[in-house]
Parts: sequence; C-alpha cells; structure tokens
Amino acid sequence: MQGALASRTIVAEANALSDFNAPRAMPAIHYSIFCGRDAPDSISRRFAARDMRAEIESFASALRSALKASRNTADSYRRDLHFFRDFMLERGSPLNASADEIVIESITADHIRLYLAQVMKKSSRATAQRRLFAIKAFFGHLEKISGIPNPAAMMRSPKIDKRLPSFLSEKDAEVLLDEPVTDGDAASARNHAMLEVLYSSGLRVSELTALNWINVDEEVGMITVRAGKGNKDRLVPVGEPALDALRRWRSMMPVASGPNGPVFTNLRGKRITTRSVEMILAKTLQRSGVGTRISPHGLRHSFATHMLNRGADLRGIQEMLGHSSLGTTQRYTHVSINRLKEVHARAHPRG
Repeated sequence: MQGALASRTIVAEANALSDFNAPRAMPAIHYSIFCGRDAPDSISRRFAARDMRAEIESFASALRSALKASRNTADSYRRDLHFFRDFMLERGSPLNASADEIVIESITADHIRLYLAQVMKKSSRATAQRRLFAIKAFFGHLEKISGIPNPAAMMRSPKIDKRLPSFLSEKDAEVLLDEPVTDGDAASARNHAMLEVLYSSGLRVSELTALNWINVDEEVGMITVRAGKGNKDRLVPVGEPALDALRRWRSMMPVASGPNGPVFTNLRGKRITTRSVEMILAKTLQRSGVGTRISPHGLRHSFATHMLNRGADLRGIQEMLGHSSLGTTQRYTHVSINRLKEVHARAHPRG
C-alpha cells in the first residue's frame, strides 16, 4: 500500500479469532435464550398484575443481565416496544379496567399486523422488520417466563431490498481528511481527530464515543474496542495520521482526561454524543466541498471499501469491523467487482 491513504488504513491479517465459534448474530442469541421453552414447573409467576410498561423495562433489563447486551441494544429494543405500546394506547384497546394500560394477554397477531401496516406507511420496510423482531423477542421472553402465547411467533418479517452501503471515493476521503485544522482551536483539533479515527479504524460511531484513553495504544498503533456490538471486545489497527491527530487533540483538550476518561469530549469535558459526531461530519463535508453526503457509518463503509480495493483480506476486514458473520462483510465485495470490471474493460483487447 502506498501514499497518504495507505497510512490511514492498515491491512491486518486474520488471526485465530476468525475461527472462534461464536453465534452468527445477536438476533439468533436473543431468540435462543428468550424464545426457548422452560419446563412447566419453571413458570413461576403470572403476568396479569403487571402493566406493559413495566414488562418492557423488565425485558430490557433481562437483555442486559442475561445476554450482556450493550446499552445501545437494550435501548433500541425498549424504544421500538414503546412505539408499539403507544400505538395500542392510541387505539384504546385492549385496555385494563382502569383504561390506562394494555392487557398484554389480549394482544393478537391482528393487532401487530395493523401496527406494522401503520409503520410501513411512514417508515421503511427495514424499520418495520426491526420493530417486528423486537415484538417477537419481547413476547418470546414473556412466553418463556409466564407461559403467555406469543402472538407474533408465526409472523413473517417484511422483505427488504438490500441496499449497497454509501461511501466516499478515495479522493473524497482525502479531501475530507485534509480539511485544515485551525491553529489553537480545540474543537477543530477534536473534530479532525474523530474523523481520522473513524476512517482509519472503521469504528462504529457508538464505539468512537465510548473510547477511553486507556483503549488507545500509541506504541503498537492499536485501539481496543470494549464491548462493541454483540458485547464483544476487539483490537483494531489505527494509522499514524489518526494517532497524530489524537496527540494534537489531547494536548489541546479544554478539560484534561485521564487514562480512564473519554477520548472525545465536548468543550465542557463531558463525553461527546453520537448526535454531535453526526452534526460535525455533516458540517465538515459541506465545508470541504465533498458532494457525497454520508453519516459516520458511511466512513466505516468507506474504510472497508477502500481496504478491499487495495487488496485487504476479507476475513481481516471482518475482524476489524467486528462482524459476527462473513456474509455481512461480503456486501463490500460489490465495489471490488465493479473496479475489476472497469479495469478489464479498459485493458483487455476485446473488453
């Protein structure tokens, strides 16, 4: 690999973790744990005395304690289930005697179908699919602990079109990351460091904001991602430009942060939010003149695409991205195939 771009993204060989026999995805884990049937004598409580809100909170807690799911995962399930609860409350049925809460035992597959039809009028099929999965997992959990039949058990998820990920070209990535840093401006140094790390290591934005300084090893050029998606730790290489940007930002932090403190903070010293990172990227894209509009996840897609184009091993990319399944990583191969077709068409005498 050559040039400035090569120093920002590092190709790592696959290691022994690639053979680790882990579950392929969190959904499979959720289903196996929460939808498995207990023996009849293990059903120790009935549900009628508790309301739907309380059961949603209980389910979210079970996700954290039983599965060691990340806070983001539990919050996502909680949020999607509250959307369903709000839908049921707005329609006034099935309510309890006080008319202030849903009677969960009375929810049917027809209620869920009506809800999903409403979701698909306003949102994407992917959103409807995700919300149905949350409902299935929730009722599967209740079926296991209380014996309440799962009205969503036999429902099929709506089919969704597989969209190719949005990403920057290598040229646009260079333009974005070469956006000048204002001398003496801590916010400018921080913003540049965040974008360099996102692109250099392919982190998820939630993983970026969760980084502590103890997770950054400058000597070996590695970042430890603690409890990433699926609650799994992983090591990820980071390029020298990103490390330089981190050093500059640390020297300019308005509020010093110790080894166990956050890497990226706002100017008051509080850990920066994912929403702030999204806004910073959007403003930097606009200021740099890059025409492609992407989210922070788009920099992760760009990382994987550019690595693959430059010959990185697919298994190595899988490990750096933290994908449980190689199939998830394989969606980036479309870029490599398209590039090969272009090269073939230009170079072959009968292309």
